[in-house]
Amino acid sequence: MDRKFTRNFISWIGTACWNDRVAWIRARVQVGTRSGRLAAQRFLAESALEKSRRGLALTAAECSLVELAARIPVLHRTLSAAGQARLREMVEAALVGEATLLPVLHLLHTAHLQEARGFAIAYTGFEEATPFDLLISRDGMQAEIACDSVSVEDGHAVHRGSWTRLMDRIDPDLQTWLAAHPGRYLLKLTLPKGLKSHAEDLPALHERIRDFLTTAKRADYDEAALLRLDPLLLAGAQASDKMVGILAKLRREFGPEAHFAATEAGTSLFIMAARGGEENDVAAMVRRRLAAIAPARLTGTRPGILAICVADTDQLEWQSLRDKLLLEGEARQFLTFPEARSVVAVTFASRYEMTKAGAPEGDLRFRNPLHPEAKSAALAPAVLSTV
Repeated sequence: MDRKFTRNFISWIGTACWNDRVAWIRARVQVGTRSGRLAAQRFLAESALEKSRRGLALTAAECSLVELAARIPVLHRTLSAAGQARLREMVEAALVGEATLLPVLHLLHTAHLQEARGFAIAYTGFEEATPFDLLISRDGMQAEIACDSVSVEDGHAVHRGSWTRLMDRIDPDLQTWLAAHPGRYLLKLTLPKGLKSHAEDLPALHERIRDFLTTAKRADYDEAALLRLDPLLLAGAQASDKMVGILAKLRREFGPEAHFAATEAGTSLFIMAARGGEENDVAAMVRRRLAAIAPARLTGTRPGILAICVADTDQLEWQSLRDKLLLEGEARQFLTFPEARSVVAVTFASRYEMTKAGAPEGDLRFRNPLHPEAKSAALAPAVLSTV
């Protein structure tokens, strides 16, 4: 990776702005062991840019994200003064607090995909402040593309962020408890009301678990939580099993929605498994988002494409959403709604598509067979369903 790409981006956004952002992310990553790992995943693009600036080796995924970011100053040079101001405003907003560059990179990724498919691209969202972001043209046909970002956390009963913060809080207590109670344990934690981001009840839940461990009870429950402590017994498990293998067995037993965290003390092991009282509804949340943005972001005068960036997902969850056709089912249901009248297709991409490790065509596409232009040969490369 040529470092000039990174230098061009950082010079464009401003060295002082970038240094402030790097310092904020570094502090965020260092908050706690588990929370830090989750934050590092969330800010992968920013970390890749900083690694590139420092001349450190990049993974293939990091290289792809840096290449996308390098397109920002290139695009800036092609825009009018008004378009340049809107682009800068979007990028600056992506460098504040918990925001990330991923939605910006998704817009560029979407434009690049359509350009590679033979479409001319107009960045009307920047140039003309249209509600949609891109206007694509091919063989006399045009389509509007509105890019939007959703976080899978909004469909989780137990948010990963809150779960990692809870485990960072309670890990010292588990270390102390294991020292006095050597062995291998599994604490099953069911949260009927879930555990949402910035949950105010984290301290109370922490105290609840700590108090529970000081008793000799095996189970405890109320309307907020159900706790059950058992010896860690898994079919085929051996005392010498590696942690990865143990967690894989537990995931097969508890399902993909469960959250796990392990604490080790010598040869002793304590694993917590948590889930909400209801199943995750990520795909249904995405469908609701589609119905909300279609009337607001598309004019209805041309075929419209909703391009959704699915953020904050890990590879296991993304694979599950794809393999179980969950996104497809909800997208196709949405396409029967009145709100989808102007939508000719819906597309999805996660960071795995942006790093070329996901869907081979760069996105998942679902065509609306009810749209008058659904069978347009000119629009086919952008709208034909991928599955």
